[in-house]
Amino acid sequence: MTTVLRRRDGTAQQLAVDDWTAPATPAERGLLRSLHGPVLDLGCGPGRLVVALGELGIPAMGIDASLQAVRRARTRGAQVLHYSVFDRLPREGRWRSVLLFDGNIGIGGCPTTLFSRVRDLLARDGRALVETDPPGTTTIEGEARLERAGETTSWFPWAWVAADDAPRLAGAAGLRLTGWHVADGRWFARLRRRTR
Repeated sequence: MTTVLRRRDGTAQQLAVDDWTAPATPAERGLLRSLHGPVLDLGCGPGRLVVALGELGIPAMGIDASLQAVRRARTRGAQVLHYSVFDRLPREGRWRSVLLFDGNIGIGGCPTTLFSRVRDLLARDGRALVETDPPGTTTIEGEARLERAGETTSWFPWAWVAADDAPRLAGAAGLRLTGWHVADGRWFARLRRRTR
């Protein structure tokens, strides 16, 4: 059954929901191996990356605002808590790595606000790994809803961030770009806290 993310302007994007419930891909596992724990996965869904990190021996925790996703992640053995990204979280300012994969840079509809939240969660020497849309796309701040089998959610704030704009948006939040990783056509920005 197809799930669609639809913007207010009518533009629709089919979501790869099956990929979110599948194990981490070899390319993703390669990226995860480069991380230092503890790792916090923001918007972790059913916990596939948290599970993969555990299999790699890297301590990790996930958070998700969906109680259904949290329950599913826990049945897979993932340490996952039912929180919003914007709630007060355990280990604030002490995470060595923070993840935003699978379009989760859109959470909250304002990328600079979300990047600021990532900065606040990171330890002083921490790093973030953030998936963006490819270069040449358009950064959009707006609203979206999910559609599946004739049912729709309410509109919620969401954003799409192009790789071209990520350094500027992250920089406004006190983060700096240290490099890019491109795998399977996906773009991941490596970020760290900017030192004064």
